[in-house]
Amino acid sequence: MPAYLITHAENRRGDMLVEDAELTLTFSGNWAIFSDSQGPSFAIPAEQASCIERVDEPQEQEPAPQRG
Repeated sequence: MPAYLITHAENRRGDMLVEDAELTLTFSGNWAIFSDSQGPSFAIPAEQASCIERVDEPQEQEPAPQRG
């Protein structure tokens, strides 16, 4: 499931992990806007977030077939 790690610009205790498979992230002006199928869910002013990073769970990979 995709998640977004939002690193707060001034206060590391304000960092937040948002886990929701339905959310998409867009940028408009100085705002980062998280939306779902119903529309915008919440927005963060750019000056409050130093970094917004998408974090996906590692995918399980099957080993490559062996030649033999």
